[in-house]
Amino acid sequence: MKPTPPPESGKIAGIDFGTVRIGVAICDSERMIAFPHEIWRRRNEKLDLQHFQDLVKQEQIVHFVVGLPLHCNGDMSDKALQAMAFADKLAEATGCSIDFLDERFTSVIAEDALRQAGLKAKKRKEKLDAVAAQIILSTYLERGCVGTKEFESLE
Repeated sequence: MKPTPPPESGKIAGIDFGTVRIGVAICDSERMIAFPHEIWRRRNEKLDLQHFQDLVKQEQIVHFVVGLPLHCNGDMSDKALQAMAFADKLAEATGCSIDFLDERFTSVIAEDALRQAGLKAKKRKEKLDAVAAQIILSTYLERGCVGTKEFESLE
């Protein structure tokens, strides 16, 4: 799938893709602030896509930014390829455009933020994926809604 920039207006949702859970964050309609929205526990493809179709309608989402968990050297990981495959299905099911963002270390940053907030391990785990999605979306918004165009080493 070729990444596309978002429409000029409307809410954007950030996705922290996982095989068991999907963290979701949504921004305000002015695209100023990203909020953790939910952690969707995966069931099966049909139910997962139906959930996101419903979410698009309820929250008036026009675009998704999906985090890509690249290897530290910038190479594609198997999980990044799975995230891209999910994004293809998400775009088809919802009619929304999709962009991608290098999400290396977002879970570590989210874990650290939750730890600094004083949350115990169980509470951190409950919130981690949604906060990681918030970091993905916040980064995307701060970049002017520009995703990761080239996946290459940080060096």
